[in-house]
Amino acid sequence: MKDKKYREYVLGFIAILMLWYLASLIVKLPIVPSPFRVIEELFSLPFHRLGIHVLYSVLRIIEGLAISFVLGTSLGFLMGYFPLADRILSPLVYFSYPVPKIALLPVVMLLMGLGEGAKVTMIVLIVVFQILVASRDAVREIPKEAYYSLHSLGASSLQIFMEIVWPASLAKILTSMRVALGTAISVLFFTETYGTEYGLGYFIMDAWMRVNYLEMYCGILLLSIVGVLLFILVDAAQKRLVRW
Repeated sequence: MKDKKYREYVLGFIAILMLWYLASLIVKLPIVPSPFRVIEELFSLPFHRLGIHVLYSVLRIIEGLAISFVLGTSLGFLMGYFPLADRILSPLVYFSYPVPKIALLPVVMLLMGLGEGAKVTMIVLIVVFQILVASRDAVREIPKEAYYSLHSLGASSLQIFMEIVWPASLAKILTSMRVALGTAISVLFFTETYGTEYGLGYFIMDAWMRVNYLEMYCGILLLSIVGVLLFILVDAAQKRLVRW
């Protein structure tokens, strides 16, 4: 089953390369180079030059997702399990969720500077709501009857959480993490174009400004590969943690 899954990823990657190659033949402009030229350029670039950009981007994504996971699941479980907490917090969530968070980037940078904190904060501001809502809804969907047996045995709140709430919610939370991952990468690219010298977003825009389209596509390809690998990691975590 695993070999089949990986084979599907490889076939999908080959299909994208073929479509990309056909587009380069049709357009015949430097802005759409052949994928094979891009891959050749990618392997010719010094590892230390690319590695530092990949490392910064991956660390920012992981840190932002980790903080969002802790905050989102904590508030989501609180709102889903306790009706009073839901009544108090839901208006705040509903009013703040539709706000275009990316428009807050100048405010965040003014408050936190141009360092790592501002970039991670932007990821958290956008991603945390997706995980929060998924966590809350997952707890709400647990049938009331599921709690009766543990209540009758005098189980504590922690035991109820570990035996019912957490296992029943985990699948939906990890699904929201997949969606959040794509959002986090999009936000990361935008934030890395400001106030930094490292990161794949900076690498892509720097190459674009220098009219070096091969390097620009190398950065885009690397960012896509990072996203796929992180997606596979979340998928593997779900298969391991949610065996049922």
